[in-house]
Amino acid sequence: MTAFLDRPGPRWFTIPAHRPFAQDLAAGLVETLGPDPEALSQAIVLTPTRRGARALADAFVQAGGGRAILPPQMRPLGDLEEGEPPFEPGDLSLDLPAAIEPLRRRFELTRLIAENHHLLPGREITASAALELADALGGFLDSLQIEEIEAGDRLANLVEADLAEHWRVSREFLETALRLWPQRLDELGVVDVSQRRVILLRRLAEAWHAKPPQGVLVAAGSTGTAPATANLLAVIARAPQGCVVLPGLDESLSEEAWADVGEQHPQGAMKRLLERSGVARAAVQPWPASFSFDAQGRWRQRVINEALRPAERTADWLEVITDLTARGADEKLDGIALGLAGLSLVSARSEEEAATVAALLLREALEDPTKTAALVAPDQALACRVAAKLARWGIVPDNSAGEPLAGHPCGVLAGLVAQAAAEPLNPVNLLAILKHPYVRAPGDSAGLERRGLRGPRARDWDELTRRLAGHDAAAALADDLKARLAPLAVETVAVSDMAASVAETMEALARDADGQLGELWTGHGGEAMSRLLSGLIHDTDGLPPTTRRGFADLLSRLMEGETVRTGGATHPRLRILGAIEARLVRADRLVVAGLEEGVWPRGAPLDPFLSRPMRAKLGLPPPERRVGLSAHDFAQAACAPEVVLLHTERREGGPSVKSRWLWRLETLARGAGVEIPMRPDVLAWARQLDAPGKYAPEKRPSPKPPIEHRPASLFVTRVEALTRDPYSVWARDILNLRELSPPDETVDVRIRGTAIHAAFERFATDFPDRLPEDAADRFRAYYLEALHEGGMADDALVREQALAAEAAAWVVELEARRRADGRAVHVEKTGRLTLPIDGEPFTLSAKADRIEIGPDGLGHVLDYKTGAAPTAKMVRTGFSPQLTLTAAILAQGGFEDIAAAEPGELVYVRVTGRKPAGEEVVRAAPGADGDKVLESRQATDAALEGLVNLVRQYRDPERGYTSRLAPQFVKLYASDYDHLARVFEWSTSGEEGDE
Repeated sequence: MTAFLDRPGPRWFTIPAHRPFAQDLAAGLVETLGPDPEALSQAIVLTPTRRGARALADAFVQAGGGRAILPPQMRPLGDLEEGEPPFEPGDLSLDLPAAIEPLRRRFELTRLIAENHHLLPGREITASAALELADALGGFLDSLQIEEIEAGDRLANLVEADLAEHWRVSREFLETALRLWPQRLDELGVVDVSQRRVILLRRLAEAWHAKPPQGVLVAAGSTGTAPATANLLAVIARAPQGCVVLPGLDESLSEEAWADVGEQHPQGAMKRLLERSGVARAAVQPWPASFSFDAQGRWRQRVINEALRPAERTADWLEVITDLTARGADEKLDGIALGLAGLSLVSARSEEEAATVAALLLREALEDPTKTAALVAPDQALACRVAAKLARWGIVPDNSAGEPLAGHPCGVLAGLVAQAAAEPLNPVNLLAILKHPYVRAPGDSAGLERRGLRGPRARDWDELTRRLAGHDAAAALADDLKARLAPLAVETVAVSDMAASVAETMEALARDADGQLGELWTGHGGEAMSRLLSGLIHDTDGLPPTTRRGFADLLSRLMEGETVRTGGATHPRLRILGAIEARLVRADRLVVAGLEEGVWPRGAPLDPFLSRPMRAKLGLPPPERRVGLSAHDFAQAACAPEVVLLHTERREGGPSVKSRWLWRLETLARGAGVEIPMRPDVLAWARQLDAPGKYAPEKRPSPKPPIEHRPASLFVTRVEALTRDPYSVWARDILNLRELSPPDETVDVRIRGTAIHAAFERFATDFPDRLPEDAADRFRAYYLEALHEGGMADDALVREQALAAEAAAWVVELEARRRADGRAVHVEKTGRLTLPIDGEPFTLSAKADRIEIGPDGLGHVLDYKTGAAPTAKMVRTGFSPQLTLTAAILAQGGFEDIAAAEPGELVYVRVTGRKPAGEEVVRAAPGADGDKVLESRQATDAALEGLVNLVRQYRDPERGYTSRLAPQFVKLYASDYDHLARVFEWSTSGEEGDE
């Protein structure tokens, strides 16, 4: 008989939260059983998870002190379906069917939902919605099986008269599901994983109770939340050499507070376990190897336990603080301050900053070759971000969470292909497919992108081909891509057919010239994706038909629920752990992240079938039980020697709320007159990591190109740009930089303006003299056709028809009035005027929207607008010289086929289709008083004089092309080059000398 097992059973031990669980457990077993290597190797240790068993194996190596030892047999309680002893010894599992595969179970439950959706009136049951309900139904079945509840009789009286009709419908559906699901499992010859696990645990407990194992038997780290697990633990505790080792039982909590421990308390699970086993808390002994004189650890555990004490017992917190202070004085130390030593807090602004902070803290710990570090985070997204941040230093952590299949390259390609089935010509999606690392599509991808996929979306493949006319390589790539995506054009919308078409298309895209598929189905991610698609192809008969977009949503939901375990070489001293794994695994530095409400602890999941009272009637655990388990995991992690608590102030763009446990800890500390230490240095590192040096915003750019590179000719619209934003002239007219339209460009004001110009031009060309009787219909048709050619979607064109009708009626009235005197109308004419300026020629050009020559010989210049027209002040001061300079060219006879004409009216024609549908804005007219309407000849001469002065200024080598000389127009007139000029940076930071 071993030393710590000399006492009669049942034997219950605990390892304090501030002690390293796995190391103490291994040290105790090695110290006791080490002299007899055979006894140690034949011992059996049961852990909650497989990861915990691996951590315990490492602890035994460490406990060996460099000598070779044969560790005990370590088995995870949570993986009973693996078929390993002692869970399936001999005849325990001979009559048990195999467990159903999790993915197959989801599909079968989805089919059950779909076939009985008539019992759920008012709900649209798509394949994705059926899957969502199936997951909720699966959770309900798991709860019944784990809690070993027979719900048949209880369901009949579940809904009372005062409850909503919805719950009666849910009860009837659950009754049907509980009748049909066992029948379906029998047909398949399988059982649910949870049911099989419970049966095995019960049979194992019965076998060990009838014939107890004679060797050493230890159950460590489990809190026995499931009745079957609790029963097995009780049997183990009574075995001849058996014992149960609990994680972090609070022995210092007062009896009054212990009585108030409820579902949400960290000790709630262990209290239920001890009560179910008939064991008093006082009967639980400290684990022999956990005795220490670590004052800091003991005080840390006291502080954490007091911060998380039952809410009913927090009214006397000040008395508790006084008592803790007095106890510390007895030990001649500041107990609360000592308990907070080694504990620090970092509040990051955002999730991105939190990930950077966590990565830096882990990286800092690794600088010491003797230290280990771990991140504890229940948030898988944060864990993935931290892993990505660590990759910049070439560090690959041992990540127990893995990564979602949706984020693996194979999953990303599957998602893109499924989206392509729904939107075959979505340019963003097609570009993502072309640039995916698994896709083998050689050709002119740059040409296809620039000429075919940028700008408004093509309506069909023929339109895309027309855009690529004259660019054979890009057109050939488009044809190749169309052929590879052809399998997606399946006629049916059955889930199995869609999945088969997605798999076929993925292979078509990944196949190279030799017919090889490369890395498509290789590795953990490829295998997981192939299993998922195979299941969708073969196991989804009976699922409701789906749309192509619905299938893309269904596949995305399924991939998010699949986890890919990463393999390969990982850093031996760095881990990323889930919350439950942190019970057993301890590191020299723990970064405890995700301390926001809704993350840690997670909110209670929404149950579409059962209300809270209904769950209570069935005997199911309340949602708060999960909170209590999470609280215990937090308490275990927070009691490590060096802990950094990481909180994020904003999540998903909105403010977050601190985790209740962090808030309680801060409140307790403030009540004691101390603060949790902060780590401002780490925040500073994170914020300076990618912005080294002192923040020094760029000044307003003002490039000075050589005189010979400066433009000797400009269009009048570019003269406007030179007066407002010279930098844009440098970028466009000197460097010849042109903006690339974004892929899948929306039809905005610019395209509407182009369509209005095209409609006016065609209308004037087709009807130069007399207007037809259906003039409004003609103009409306011209405008809509121009919008169609510009890329406006058909559904948007329908909405545009009402505006087009209003605009057309107004335009016809305008045309009739302005043509009444028989004036000649010229549209889209280009004119030029060469000016000798200081002996050097400068050519001014203009493309006039419309020029009218009246019977009196005056030349009227019109410009079409869909936005606001420039003000008279802008025209007078030279910031909007388009019309005045165009009139100057006309006055000098610069337009071919149009005789020189004195300036008449200078008019902006604004067309909106709204109320009012249009507006005729006259900015200059012959003989005007010069206030709101300028005198045409004077305005034209002033604009020409201003142009000459402007050209002279920019012939000075020291004159730079400064960005945004007229900042008052920044919001009114956007520039394509503001991002290059870094306008936001210098305009918000200020410049030296600015007023």
